Amino acid sequence: MEGLQGLLELAESLESLDRAERIETLTDYARRYQPVPESVAGKPYPERNKVPGCESEVYAFLVPDSGVRFAVENRQGVSAMALAAILQEFFGGAWANEIEQVPDEIVYRLFGRELSMGKSMGLMNMVATAKALAGAAK
Repeated sequence: MEGLQGLLELAESLESLDRAERIETLTDYARRYQPVPESVAGKPYPERNKVPGCESEVYAFLVPDSGVRFAVENRQGVSAMALAAILQEFFGGAWANEIEQVPDEIVYRLFGRELSMGKSMGLMNMVATAKALAGAAK
């Protein structure tokens, strides 16, 4: 299932898992992460596309018919790669109308409340950036 409903179902599923299972599932998502294609943006990425406050040096790009694509520059940024893959999976394509409805607490629902303040802020900024790009695309 795609879109907001699919994302909320994933969040509900992750909330029912113990910490180790949640980490394993999110790591699986991180492995699915696909960097932004060179046809969209090349290195060095423009500073205007940098997600503010993200420790993993993430850049976000609006790609027509593909939604928001992320470049996660820190290869240790497993959480950022997982969130990028999740947003890509559920909001790829005709996503703009639904992504703006993603609840602000989605990061905590997906990742739990054990995240450091810096990591949680960076992930929340990824969601906020995706929402802003969606709004600008209308």
